[in-house]
Amino acid sequence: MTAARAAVEILKREGVTDAFGVPGAAINPFYAALKASGGIDHTLARHVEGASHMAEGFTRTRPGSIGVCIGTSGPAGTDMITGLYSAIGDSIPILCITGQAPTAVIHKEDFQAVDIASIARPVTKMAVIVLEAAQVPGVFQQAFHLMRSGRPGPVLIDLPVDVQLTEIEFDPETYQPLPVYKPSASRPQIEKALGMLNAAERPLIVAGGGVINADACELLLEFAELTGIPVIPTLMGWGALPDDHELNAGMVGLQTSHRYGNATFLESDFVLGIGNRWANRHTGRLDVYTAGRTFVHVDIEPTQLGRIFAPDFGIASDAKAALELFVEAARELKAAGALPDRSAWTRSAQERKARLQRRTHFDDIPIKPQRVYEEMNKVFGPDTRYVSTIGLSQIAGAQLLHVHRPRHWINCGQAGPLGWTIPAALGVAKADPEASVVALSGDYDFQFMIEELAVGAQHRIPYVHVLVNNAYLGLIRQAQRAFDIDFQVNLEFENLNSPELGAYGVDHIKVAEGLGCKALRVTDPRELAAAFEHALKLAAEHRVPVVVEAILERVTNIAMSTTNDISAVVEFEEVATEAWHAPTSIRTLKT
Repeated sequence: MTAARAAVEILKREGVTDAFGVPGAAINPFYAALKASGGIDHTLARHVEGASHMAEGFTRTRPGSIGVCIGTSGPAGTDMITGLYSAIGDSIPILCITGQAPTAVIHKEDFQAVDIASIARPVTKMAVIVLEAAQVPGVFQQAFHLMRSGRPGPVLIDLPVDVQLTEIEFDPETYQPLPVYKPSASRPQIEKALGMLNAAERPLIVAGGGVINADACELLLEFAELTGIPVIPTLMGWGALPDDHELNAGMVGLQTSHRYGNATFLESDFVLGIGNRWANRHTGRLDVYTAGRTFVHVDIEPTQLGRIFAPDFGIASDAKAALELFVEAARELKAAGALPDRSAWTRSAQERKARLQRRTHFDDIPIKPQRVYEEMNKVFGPDTRYVSTIGLSQIAGAQLLHVHRPRHWINCGQAGPLGWTIPAALGVAKADPEASVVALSGDYDFQFMIEELAVGAQHRIPYVHVLVNNAYLGLIRQAQRAFDIDFQVNLEFENLNSPELGAYGVDHIKVAEGLGCKALRVTDPRELAAAFEHALKLAAEHRVPVVVEAILERVTNIAMSTTNDISAVVEFEEVATEAWHAPTSIRTLKT
């Protein structure tokens, strides 16, 4: 069989069911093999970057899966780089396959010939051009081994067109995936960590995305309940335990955080981090974050231990392997009556959670964004899979929405590329066709890859997209306050074709409908709930994306720290409860 056919057969035997991509001359032999072999469903994207984000959304949603993105040579590969960066930043395995010019002319500046392997290497676990057809099976086998072993991440394989067409000896029936390597904690390491934890008075668990990647959320919950220790999920770990669980202490950070989460963290004296990387938007200033606290860090990547700051004890381990031992040891200690009573500490965290809520109920017209999230919480149930990437919309969403399941907050954490949300939501909906998928975008993120809505219309991939439109680059506008400018962030203009929009510029409803989708516009907060309910019905009936655009007030400052300090988060709106007079510098300002 051809090397291209061998590659397709390996994909199927490694569990690949879906691929996203755009064909072209240099990858057509692979597409021919894909069609001839069958068994892998392909979704045609409108942009190769969009295809890479679809693959990532797919992987994030379905445990054990690996999304595949396919493109031709040259610009198709360079279009994938943002998707690869997004995946490596959040430890998400995706496989990108590119075509390449014939081997004899790669170095001769042939049409669309580019050294994509060198370009992609910094944002992948492996990026390779295969120059010998006989190596194709081994390279694909190694790719899946690397993507799944240790800290997960993406791989790019570049296939010259003549290599794809070359006949090789390969027997698919004898193919076996390589064993996956994941480091495991030892019992003595876990016992030392538990000893340090038990010596603390006010301990916390910080649960990162590694807990979700390892499918270890049930173990995390059992360990927390055995020990009575409150849990702080990171943005990537949100959903590891339900928001309404008594041990969920809220998120911590400069932006995507809860007032009660920061408050409880600042009262703690011990932190057990599992599967997290101490991202800077979570920690802020390290002197504030670490002051007066002992840290134990568990991470699958040994070089992650001590990268941001030196923990008091580090354990290189897969989160699931570590938590299995934590649960085992905690059960033994509980049976022996050797676990401290944490009830007073837990009650204090619950009290802060009850008291330090942000206000969401505003009746203003134009709509305040907080009201949008209040209504989303009412209409979209606990099984909803939310998808978002960056901006004030995402920050406010993380502060105000509720997530109750792992893999139900699909968020691009480190890279945060504008345009990620639409294609990622399509990948999520493709991975879980029966799910209620709700995407959240500001107007600029929405416009970046708006053409991908046509993919949902063509392939009948339904989801609801909540678009909050203030005709601004809101997050950058808010950041520019520090420079006393409001420069090149205003998207306002009078649309001659849609005068009813006033200064809100782009008519997203017409664009979405022109791309084959359904769309609604809401200007009154009292109509939000009905619009969301109607959108769910339209998505179910027509099996296409449905956009709900909420016209917001032009300027809303969302709570965040302006000094890189989690103890100094500025609350720009009135709070929902009485003023908080804790020994920190949190302030309440009105816009």
